[in-house]
Amino acid sequence: MFSSVTFVLLGLITASTSIEEHWAGNANGTTDANGVCQCSVHLTDPSFPVDRMEKLEMSADSLSTSVEKELLKIQESMTKISVFEKRMHNLTLRIEKMESNGLTYTELDFELLKLEIREMEMLITQLKGSFSGSNVIAEQLYAEIKNMSLTITSLEMLDKNNVLAIRREILSLKKKLQECEEYKNHTSAGPPIVYGSCNHGLISDISQPFLVQMNWRGLGHKCGAWGKDPEPVSPKKELYWQAPLNTDNRYMEYYRLYSSYDDFLLYRKPIETIFKYGQGSGMVVYKNHFYFNCYGTRDVCKIDLNTHKVAVRKPIPFAVFNNRFSYSTPWQDIDIAVDESGLWVIYATEQSTGNIVISKLNETSLEVERTWMTKQYKPSVSNAFIVCGVLYATRTVNTRQEQIFYAYDTNTEQESKISLSFSKMMENIYGVNYNPKDHKLYVYNDGYLVTYDLSFYPNAEATKGV
Repeated sequence: MFSSVTFVLLGLITASTSIEEHWAGNANGTTDANGVCQCSVHLTDPSFPVDRMEKLEMSADSLSTSVEKELLKIQESMTKISVFEKRMHNLTLRIEKMESNGLTYTELDFELLKLEIREMEMLITQLKGSFSGSNVIAEQLYAEIKNMSLTITSLEMLDKNNVLAIRREILSLKKKLQECEEYKNHTSAGPPIVYGSCNHGLISDISQPFLVQMNWRGLGHKCGAWGKDPEPVSPKKELYWQAPLNTDNRYMEYYRLYSSYDDFLLYRKPIETIFKYGQGSGMVVYKNHFYFNCYGTRDVCKIDLNTHKVAVRKPIPFAVFNNRFSYSTPWQDIDIAVDESGLWVIYATEQSTGNIVISKLNETSLEVERTWMTKQYKPSVSNAFIVCGVLYATRTVNTRQEQIFYAYDTNTEQESKISLSFSKMMENIYGVNYNPKDHKLYVYNDGYLVTYDLSFYPNAEATKGV
């Protein structure tokens, strides 16, 4: 123990004082019964400053944490600065292009550039605020953005060649030319198109969607069909119908009938029928009869809407079913359609290798009267309808756009590629039904009931000599 005390003392006393002198003047000791020396030592020098050492360590830890935070801020700032530099380079190139070729810029170009510059000004202001002191790079960026803003303003006001004024004049002239062309077409269009007849050419345009209402069963019933009977049987003057499928998007269990458009809109006085054997959205009502694909078969069922019982059931020869060669949406294997001449069925067979087959049906017996084979693969089509013996096929462009892209004329047995885009309310369309008496498409769009108006080119035969 004495040697330990001596070791500690050696580390604390100053070099100018000998151990013996220090021990002699500051130590008192006794010996116990076992001969062990016990002593107490009083050091005249100040004790070791432990509390100051602890404060120093805490300060060092705090300083280290602060440094790490500042380093992270610097890294984030450098990343932001890198992004700003890239955006500024892009803006610089665009401004240089505008300066070198004045005819390429418009008011919209200026507005977009000014919007981007304002966004960058806000970001660089935030970046400057993140520094406790001034930062040369941030200040430089801010100055360059300000200069760029002034350049844009100057370019916009300069307009040396009156480019914007010339553009406005060109647009005005184009509008006058368009009005002139429309007037010319109007004066030479020939006889007006008569609903229910085919004194017109192919479809020339399709309107914006008109939302009628949600199906009566709710948004969960995304698949189904609806429409208006083109030839209601007396005493009925009108007959509207809708048939949402069950939520499995396959099984048709209910349909409703309405005797007027007002009743249809108000869900008023519906005639609701429950049955157990419908499948898919390819259904239609024609002359007070309901036609649809019978569940799990290649058969077409015909229901008398007075008795709500099956009047005729007939298989479509060789037609595939149960989701084999459906449209791009499921359970649309057999699609019944109506046009000016009566009843049709659109389907595919194994022999056609999945391409669309069109058959004309006898509306009384459902016998196939004639069949046409196309070269259009059915699963790549989102839906189809027939107008004056011409099949039109649609496809999905994106979640808000559809396109009529294909036509097959059963009168001439000629097919053609067309491009008529139209908007839609929701992503998927089902049950597209054409009505020859009002030239409308009745579309079931993910649970919403929507109509479109069709426009047609004048018939070449009808306009001869005009």
